[in-house]
Amino acid sequence: MGLGWIGAPEHNRWLSDETHALLRYARAATVPAGFGWIGEDGVVDESRPVELWITGRMTFAFSLGVLMGIPGCRRYADHGVKALSTALRDHEHGGWYSAIRHELDADGHGVPADPEGRKECYQHAFVLLAAAAATAANRPGATELLRDAIECQDRYWWDEEFGMPIESYAVDLTDPEDYRGINAAMHTVEAYLATADVTGDERWLARAVQIIDFAVNVQARANGWRIPEHYDTSWHPLLDYNRDQPAHPFRPYGVTPGHGLEWSRLTVQARASLVARGLPTPDWMLDAAEELFDRARTDGWRVDGGPGFVYTTGFDGEPIVHERMHWVVCEGVSAAAAIRRALLDDGRGEIEVEHYEHCYRSWLDYAEQYLIGEPGTWWHELDQANAPSTRTWAGHPDVYHALQAVLMSRVPVQPAIAQALAEGRLDDPATPMRPQDEGRRRGLFGRG
Repeated sequence: MGLGWIGAPEHNRWLSDETHALLRYARAATVPAGFGWIGEDGVVDESRPVELWITGRMTFAFSLGVLMGIPGCRRYADHGVKALSTALRDHEHGGWYSAIRHELDADGHGVPADPEGRKECYQHAFVLLAAAAATAANRPGATELLRDAIECQDRYWWDEEFGMPIESYAVDLTDPEDYRGINAAMHTVEAYLATADVTGDERWLARAVQIIDFAVNVQARANGWRIPEHYDTSWHPLLDYNRDQPAHPFRPYGVTPGHGLEWSRLTVQARASLVARGLPTPDWMLDAAEELFDRARTDGWRVDGGPGFVYTTGFDGEPIVHERMHWVVCEGVSAAAAIRRALLDDGRGEIEVEHYEHCYRSWLDYAEQYLIGEPGTWWHELDQANAPSTRTWAGHPDVYHALQAVLMSRVPVQPAIAQALAEGRLDDPATPMRPQDEGRRRGLFGRG
């Protein structure tokens, strides 16, 4: 169709330019202990610690840069692998610190920013994601890091009883928290899908699908396709959790439309992984992804008099926090591209997927107009009038969401983005996986 952007040469050139700009900007986060929080002035805010989730996300991003052949990315990916393998590792108790000071000790190890700080599933998911991407990019030490991250997931984070992850522990990996969260579970799904593709071990795909089944097929379906964020240790929803902290950056009260978009993308990616492997594929997955997408769109987009997604709503769909987070639009762009591709792969026609193409165009236009201050620099939060805000997020600590948004339409739904790039699938999203590609899967640890 003549009006389509996805796959058009000039559109891909714009996406490529923004990809390069994001990776150039991300270099500013480099500190000896890993990657720090970039402030509004474009330099690291040293009043903030070096956080595990940021270092994991940056390592993932630079590993994608390596896989795309972008010069300069190798040294930053390698720096991230080294930081995750040494500075941020807890060499006494195991696992990884959530945050460390900028100054390392005499052995080059990190000093925890808070000696009583907890170890978190959310943060460990990004260690696994980074390790998988760095392994796909063949970075030194990445395979060993991936082995360690997998062992940590098996030993501490996967709860076999419920088929869901545990939220957090004390620093010595005792005292599991009396809480479970869908946000950590969501990022665990992403990491498990990447790990399944890089290692060839289908156990990680099975776990990801099990989590998706609970979050999407059970919880979202039972709540009008709005996913409760917070749960007790038996995974019963806590609908009033953090009512007094509606704008919390990681555990906000109510429903988060951006997470609905993210879950919709993960659902079609997991489904495509099952199909590609010839495994039984639940018949609810594609329809559920569309339901999630449309609920998030109708609840969140342009609902308060202006363009943009609200951050949170109640369970009736009414807006609660009106600030616009950049990551929500990024996930909308990614979800629109992924669902469109999944539907085409399933036999739908171009006219039938125009809705997703329209959303993709609208949300990238919004990002270009309001979020991208200059190439590679995205405002992380805007107020209801689409002016920069810092109610929840200050500075520019994250390129992970934006980078995936400008890549998602250029890669297939499956395999996960790092493995897709490793298989030479950039700008080849529609071609079904060739038999020889299976041989390029690393089949690590004697599997695959």
